[in-house]
Amino acid sequence: MWRGIAIFLFGGLLGTAFGVAVGFFVYPFVFPPPEAMETLTAEERSTLVARGEFIHANPSDPIHYGKGKVNVYEAVVHLDADFEVGPGPKFHVYLVPNREVRDEAAVESTMFVDLGRLRAFKGSQKYPVPAGVNLKDYPSVVIWCAQFGVLISPADLSFES
Repeated sequence: MWRGIAIFLFGGLLGTAFGVAVGFFVYPFVFPPPEAMETLTAEERSTLVARGEFIHANPSDPIHYGKGKVNVYEAVVHLDADFEVGPGPKFHVYLVPNREVRDEAAVESTMFVDLGRLRAFKGSQKYPVPAGVNLKDYPSVVIWCAQFGVLISPADLSFES
């Protein structure tokens, strides 16, 4: 009898753990967070330095993807309204000094600039560029998962003259 109770409790614990794990993965897809809708002021929009587009860096990975445009101004990095990434924990926006970032090693081995935590998985957002950062030294904007050290989506920048 005790053996049956122990098996029942162990199965219940295992089932609960599995259900919670699946719930964490499925929840953002079933109940997506609201889109961001930040706009630029006329002052912030004054000088466009570069523009780019986020890509799906690893097409064989259906979970880590990104798309949409990014514009870099003198003091602000702006993700356009068409920006979108797959949901996940602790996503950050980085300026990276490498061109054509396509894997984690290209980010981990550099001195990137962390612009802050991603505020929404979809929609327009702006991130201030720290004073003293020479934007010409950073030809890529990257969405990075800081919790697991995973490249989510890179954008190669083309600089305005």
